[in-house]
Amino acid sequence: MTSLHQNLNNGSWQKLSLAEQLGNVGSEYGRALNWKQKAQPVYFQKAYDRMLELLDSTIADPRWQNHRLKELCRLRENACLELSNEPQNPEGLNKYFLQFATLARNK
Repeated sequence: MTSLHQNLNNGSWQKLSLAEQLGNVGSEYGRALNWKQKAQPVYFQKAYDRMLELLDSTIADPRWQNHRLKELCRLRENACLELSNEPQNPEGLNKYFLQFATLARNK
């Protein structure tokens, strides 16, 4: 399968901080949520696939193969659940991701 993100192929993803990585994941999460709420399944699926690709690349990053790994895997599980057919609190994850985007921007 080809990568949906160019920076995953050239190794630059592993040069980003955790906050930068999760900020980018959060952008795709927000896009997927937006398209889901607008009942646009094709655009939703594309954003969802991009989000999973970025999150899986973050989980696979050797720097996070420590105490962070469990949280990242749980984050993936929650993001998938929240974007499923019956979301419980999708805005909660939007707020979670926003904190990382803000941190990355302020560094």
